Amino acid sequence: MKLESIRLKNYKAFKDASIENIPAFCVVVGANGSGKSTLFDVLGFLRDCLTYNVTRALQSRGGFNEVISRGCKDERITIEIQYRMPITGKERLVTYVLQIAIHEGRPVVEEELLRYKRGAYGSPYHFLRFSRGKGYAITNEEDFDKQDEELTREEQALEGMDILAIKGLGQFTRFKAANAFRQLLENWHVSDFHIEMARGGKDAAGYADHLSVTGDNLQLVANHLYQNHRDTIFARIVDTMKRRVPGISSINPIESPDGPLLLGFQDGSFKDPFIDRYVSDGTMKMFAYLVLLHDPNPHPL
Repeated sequence: MKLESIRLKNYKAFKDASIENIPAFCVVVGANGSGKSTLFDVLGFLRDCLTYNVTRALQSRGGFNEVISRGCKDERITIEIQYRMPITGKERLVTYVLQIAIHEGRPVVEEELLRYKRGAYGSPYHFLRFSRGKGYAITNEEDFDKQDEELTREEQALEGMDILAIKGLGQFTRFKAANAFRQLLENWHVSDFHIEMARGGKDAAGYADHLSVTGDNLQLVANHLYQNHRDTIFARIVDTMKRRVPGISSINPIESPDGPLLLGFQDGSFKDPFIDRYVSDGTMKMFAYLVLLHDPNPHPL
C-alpha cells in the first residue's frame, strides 16, 4: 500500500491545496507558518476521528472554528486521500473522501466515501458512501465478474453523525479498501524525537518492536535489532555510523548490573566504549534516525 496524493480544502492554512505523486521518501521544506506541521497532522487528525469521533478530533485541535480555514465557517472541511493497494491481484488507485460540516451546532460527517475503478474504463465506483450517520457499503466488492448493478449494497446506520463508517466496516477483511485504509490510519506515526529521553537509564524491558514517538525506547529497539538482525540491519546501521561519525568503530547494547539497558559507542581512539549518556547529541540523533529508517516492519506512509 502506498500513499499517492493528499488534497485539502478549508483545513487550517490550506483553503485548497494538493500534493500529488508522493514518493516513498520525501522531504517537506517551508518557512515558519507555511503549513508543514498541519500537513503532517492530516493523517493524525483522521486517526483521531477513527479512534474516537470527529467531534473529539476537532476539540483536541481547538474546535471546528479553529480547524476550518479563516473566513470559511459556513463551508465544509474536505480531506481527500488517494492510495494504491492490490485488490484481486491488481494495483488499484483508491480514493477516500471525508467532508465535515456543522449541523444544528454540532460537527457531522457530511459525506464519507471510498471509491476505485473496477475495470480499465469507466468512472470510479463508490464502494462505501455515508452521510450524517447513514449510508451503504458494497459487501462483494471483489466480484469483478459482476456488473455494477449486481453488486450487493448493504444499508447501515451508525451510532452518531460524527462517527466514521470505516471505524466499523474497516474491521472486516471483506471490505478490502476500507480495511487497508483503517490500518494505515491506526499505524500512522510521526516521530517527535527528544534527545534527553533517548539516553540511557531505561529498564531493560518493554516495547521494542518500533522506535517510540519520543525515542525513549531507543536502547530496547537497538537491542532488539542487535539480537535478531545483527548481521543485516544492525550491521548496516553501524556501517553508516562509521562512515558518517568520525571515530565510531562499533555500537553494542550493554546491560548494566543494576538493570538499565545502555548503548556502548566504541571510539577507535579509546579502549573502553562511551555509554550513550556521554556521546554527543548529533551522534545520538543520527543513530536514532537510522534505527527508525531501518525498521524491519516500518509504519505505513
